[in-house]
Amino acid sequence: KKGDIMTITSKDNEQIKHIKKLKEKKYREEYNEFIIEGIKMIEEAISENVKIKSIIICDDCKSQGAIPNELMYEIAKLNCIYVAEKVFNTITDVINPQGIMAIVEKPKLEEINYSESNFLLLDNIQDPGNLGTILRTADSLDMKQIIVSKGTADAYNLKVVRSTMGAIFRVKIIEVQSLNKIVKEMKKHKIKVYATDLQTDKSIYDVDYEKSAIVIGNEANGVSKEVLEEASQRIKIPMLGKTESLNAAVATSIILYETFRSTGKIK
Repeated sequence: KKGDIMTITSKDNEQIKHIKKLKEKKYREEYNEFIIEGIKMIEEAISENVKIKSIIICDDCKSQGAIPNELMYEIAKLNCIYVAEKVFNTITDVINPQGIMAIVEKPKLEEINYSESNFLLLDNIQDPGNLGTILRTADSLDMKQIIVSKGTADAYNLKVVRSTMGAIFRVKIIEVQSLNKIVKEMKKHKIKVYATDLQTDKSIYDVDYEKSAIVIGNEANGVSKEVLEEASQRIKIPMLGKTESLNAAVATSIILYETFRSTGKIK
């Protein structure tokens, strides 16, 4: 106990149990919260005005990162929980933790904004690292929303959150029950829907991306059959070597950058 600061030293403390629960999707949904970890993520959350419920600080971590003074000043205004290193090590998911994490509120559910000119739809992307990287790419192009199928990895999973490097706070993730219905709806809004498919001859460099949506499919099976059939056109990245397909996140980056380059949004 330092001054009036209580340090949690038991793994069975209720707050510690609560943090551990938030590692599971069902509890993140039940409490409408998720966990972020590390100095950079907490700085991003504060600068994006994310609702931070509490900050968890390791009281005696040897490997503790030096928390910048401005951040300490911001943190002091928030609800801080101090925990002993042995307790912090049971809740962190990082190899070399910086000794700081936070519980933040999940954003409210959003509707799709059909007035945007470029869309990205993810059809059952499974790998959290891929999903995080895709969110970072979308953020780098200032895209405000991503539409994901029900079967896509949970965007608020710790691995995804960490690999987004803060993009999770800026890009709205809209989960939909049926991607097929959304594709139909997009076509009604005169949005061309391009689904990636290795079986087509149409190159990503041969189509018009004005008012368009890109569908990226599952890492192993690609875009689902119903969505492929509903899409306006199937496209693929031309390959010169023997590799038949690229990693889903890499493919997304290539196609999105071509979309923005060919429509003159980036030069």
